[in-house]
Amino acid sequence: MTKTRIIVACMAALIILLIVQSAAAQGKLEGVWKKTLVTVTGPNAQTIPHPQPNIVIFTKKHFSFTEVEGEKPRPDQPLEKATDAQKVAAWEPFSAQAGTYEIKGTTVTLHDLVTKDPENMKAGNLETYDFKILGNTLSLTSKASETGTNNAEIITMKFERVVE
Repeated sequence: MTKTRIIVACMAALIILLIVQSAAAQGKLEGVWKKTLVTVTGPNAQTIPHPQPNIVIFTKKHFSFTEVEGEKPRPDQPLEKATDAQKVAAWEPFSAQAGTYEIKGTTVTLHDLVTKDPENMKAGNLETYDFKILGNTLSLTSKASETGTNNAEIITMKFERVVE
């Protein structure tokens, strides 16, 4: 009887510890972040040391990513009579997504509610990342994609907390 109580108490303590760790991690994730580095491994390996303008916001339950992807600024386009090619060149590198997220240990799973790409808004789509926060630096490393399967390439993004 005593061994059973000890085992139950240890299991309860472990569960509480995991819940507290997840809550603490979530609290540290909350805030405004700016992407400072992107590293991609695999067939399309590349490093982007100076990402274009971006902002990432995590609230208690929601997130929002808005950015210009890549290293180069979007091209200027005339205010009037822009060609279709000029519109595409300006629109294509722009990325936006927002939704809810959940944390389990050091894994964050994003569930898109709205994105630039309507395919990503389909039910069941998700993105999973391992994350680490050291001081004011956040690292997100891709773990799974919309289908829940591992990608051929691994993307690691570094962010700095925006402090005002």
